[in-house]
This record gives sequence, structure tokens and C-alpha cells, in this order.
Amino acid sequence: MTSSPATLAALATSPTAGAVGILRLSGPVALEVGRMLAPGVPTAPTPRHAYLASFVDASGSVLDEGLFLYFRAPHSFTGEDVVELQAHGSPRLLRMLLSRALEHPAVRPAGPGEFTRRAFLNGRIDLTRAEAVADLVAADSEAAVRAAAASLSGALAARVRSLEEPLRSLHADLEGVLNFPEEAEGADEGAAPRVSELRAAAEALLSEVGRGRLVRRGARVALYGPVNAGKSTLFNRLLGEARALVDEEPGTTRDVLEARVEWDGLGVTLFDTAGLREAPGRIEALGIARTREVLGAVDLAVLVLPPEAGEQEARAWIREAGVTPVLRVFGKCDVPTREARTGLSVSGLTGEGVERLRSEVLSRLWGGGAPSAVALVSERHADSLRRSSEALARAESACRFSTLEVVSGELGLALEALGEVSGTSASEALLDAIFQRFCIGK
Repeated sequence: MTSSPATLAALATSPTAGAVGILRLSGPVALEVGRMLAPGVPTAPTPRHAYLASFVDASGSVLDEGLFLYFRAPHSFTGEDVVELQAHGSPRLLRMLLSRALEHPAVRPAGPGEFTRRAFLNGRIDLTRAEAVADLVAADSEAAVRAAAASLSGALAARVRSLEEPLRSLHADLEGVLNFPEEAEGADEGAAPRVSELRAAAEALLSEVGRGRLVRRGARVALYGPVNAGKSTLFNRLLGEARALVDEEPGTTRDVLEARVEWDGLGVTLFDTAGLREAPGRIEALGIARTREVLGAVDLAVLVLPPEAGEQEARAWIREAGVTPVLRVFGKCDVPTREARTGLSVSGLTGEGVERLRSEVLSRLWGGGAPSAVALVSERHADSLRRSSEALARAESACRFSTLEVVSGELGLALEALGEVSGTSASEALLDAIFQRFCIGK
């Protein structure tokens, strides 16, 4: 016979002064402990009803007056009895209330993400929606907020489930044929096209991983090119403030400058890099070395060329970026030149062409569509989806060149990898790693 789980207690708001602070309790004795702190609340309070209550210490002295809310199991976030005390946001007051709650022998402090973990373990949410809670808390751009909200409402879960359920059904059919050939005769008919359809669906889901990464961490875009091409002036114009020093003397920028902006809801980190040229000074050479490091780590490199640059020179600069995608623009378009310029031209000084550049950068990063429509995909999700897709590709090949045992084995591996996303096959170690990144009280 297993004992009842401990009742968790934690502050669900930041430990800084504010208008409101919340103490959250979840577990078998949540109501008992809540009434210990707010004895004026009825013995059997109405669920989801806010009571105005006095919060007291061990001697019965009133500490504060606030709201008392009770959520009865299983109709709560965690699936357990939950009580929330909403007091004034004094950190000292909240610590006193928490300490009083922890005096009960059946109550212990909640660990990071433990409320959400219980919601997952009690079947209230799947693992993708549990992770979306932490993503929403950490979101620092509109796109990240919208993507986390989509995952929290089940968008990613639905995509995974639409792949996981037919995969499980097919795997069960093949295992039935292998283990009970007479009873399950014919269940493997049409297996090859079913595998092919699942493999295509897995690859389609995996193709969205890049967008999910951009939403989660934001995009990284570097301005680079020869000295005195107008990079720093353009950098300042894109930011809307004078962050970089600008001067006619070549080599003014000797280090990599970094700033974050938000364009159409997407967080973008811009880098203004040292201009590349032969025979620079010692300090400038260090800046050029850092420029080359940045070019290898960004999502898009914007090559800013002087107005007189020719095609051969442009190709040489594009090679400097290596495998990083390059968007080529001509800077200082306000300066007259006899050279014919084809393509995008901008002026950081006057602002000409800057909005078009911004739109082109977003188009290159997204390739169409809106950030708000992207399901948030983590590196962990990406790895699981990749392994599932690879296993399905091997299963498709095995349908033509190998045995039914091999096909079924690969389908089992694909199913296990998908289960790490939805939580149907998540290990304790994996759950520990996921919920450790949550804040306490969530």
C-alpha cells in the first residue's frame, strides 16, 4: 500500500515587493493547511469561489487580509486539491505564511516545476504542454509568447499525436502478425504505404524545427563587409539609437557590438562587426578575428558593400561567410556613384531602403508565414523527432529489402522517440532534466 503524496507548498510569485503575492498549496492536506492559515473560511468551501479571508499566525494574530481560493481534485491544474492564498506582496509576509504552512508534517517545499510535474503525472497535461509552461514564463518576444501559448493549448501535442497514434496502431498490427500469425493473418497488408505515409509526416514535422529554434532563442543577424561601407550607421538606424561609433576614418569598429530588437514579433540579435581589410592594426586585427567567429554562428549574414563594389568583389566577400546564408546590400546609397547598382541599396544616414532591408531579412529567416503560427520546438524535441524520422526511413527501406521483424523493430524505435516528446515513454531522468529548468512555484 502506497502512502499519500506529500502536499507541496511554494510561493507562486516573485520574491520581491509587489501588489500581490501568492502562496500555492497542492496535495491531500491543501485545504486543511489553507484553513489553518485562514480559519475564517468555511470547512467545506465552494470550489473556484474567492473568499475574503484573514491570514493568521500560529497564535491567531491577523497578519493580512486577502483572497482564499480552493480548487477540488481532480478539477485543478495539478489534478489534486489546490489552495491559493492571495496576499499583499510583502516578501517578509509571504515567507511567514510559507513557514507556517511548512510546519504541518504532511507539507514540504515544492521543487522547481513540481506543480507542473504533478499535472503531467496526473494526466492533466501531456509533456509538450508541461514544457510550454516554462517556455511561456521565459518568453522574451511576441513570437515566443504566441508559440508557447500555441503549445500550451495543445498545438504541438496534436501534431505529435496525429503521428504517434497511427504509428502505434501499425506497430501493434505487425507485432500481432509476428506473435500470433494465425489470429492476426492479413494485418500486415498495406504496411509499406502506411510506413511511407508516416515517414513523410515525420519529415514534415521535423522540417519546422528550424523555425522553432528561432522562436525560442531569437534570430542572430550580423552586418559584415569591408571597412567604411556604412555598417555602423546602418546598425544604428536599425536599432533606432546611436550605439555604434561612426567616423569617416576606416576601422572605427574594432570589436563586435551586439543589440537586441524585435521585428514583427520575432526577437533579433544584431551584430555590428569590425570591417575586414588587409594589414589592420593589432587591436583591429583582434576585432576582425571576432568578426569571423560571429559569421560562423549567426543565422544570416548581411553583407554591406560600398556603392562602387563590383560583382567579383561581392563574390569574394560572400565566400568570407562560409556556409552562413548571405544577404547582399549596398550601403551609402545616398552617396552618388557612377557604378550601376543592382539589388538592394540602403542608407543608414537617411533611412532609405532600411524598411525593405528589414522585410528581406525576415523573409530570409522565415521563408514566408508568420512567427505566431510556429509551434515551439526545443533542442530536445528536435533530437527526438530526428530519431523518429530516421527510424521510419529505415522501416520504409526494410519494407522492400528486409523482414517484417526489422520493420516492426524500427517502428518501435520511432514510437519510443516520439514518446519522449509526448511523455508516453519519458524516463524519470528525462523528467528530472526537463522540470529542473522550471522556477519554483510553477
